[in-house]
Amino acid sequence: MTQLSLFELNILDWFQSLRNPLFDALAKGLDLSAGHGEIFILVTLLLLMRKPTRKVGLVCATALIFDLILVNVTVKPLFERIRPFDLNTAVDLIIAAPHDFSFPSGHTAVSFAFAAGVSPMGRKAHTLALAFASVMGISRLYLYVHYPTDVLAGAFLGTVCGLAALLVWKKAFKHDIII
Repeated sequence: MTQLSLFELNILDWFQSLRNPLFDALAKGLDLSAGHGEIFILVTLLLLMRKPTRKVGLVCATALIFDLILVNVTVKPLFERIRPFDLNTAVDLIIAAPHDFSFPSGHTAVSFAFAAGVSPMGRKAHTLALAFASVMGISRLYLYVHYPTDVLAGAFLGTVCGLAALLVWKKAFKHDIII
């Protein structure tokens, strides 16, 4: 085990010291809401249904597709990082153990991809989405299913996917993506 892994496990152990029923329920709810991007797919579909938000819906849909391809299809299988609970088997997981690889955090990545995608809707929507994405990332540490570097990489890659989607659609809409 590397020094970085030990350092990261110490951080995760600190999060475990915060365990309580309220945080447990919040972390479980976040895990369920984005296991396969469900909450973001639903909101994206709602954005696509309304003409005033359709362009942002297209950006979000594209960001989610970019995220799926980059994170789940490409990077996770490339790195094959085992999960922290596989190293520290003494941890009592409060969710079903994920069976895919740890790096990067898919929940965090999809959250940040969506947050970047909704940025044309204005500061309030973007801030709310960023706050949700940040809490999502922290919940992955709390649940002991990702290392801190997994979450940081997920936030970075998700943001890249969202920004790439914005660039694609800004060109397509001739820079008229603001609602």
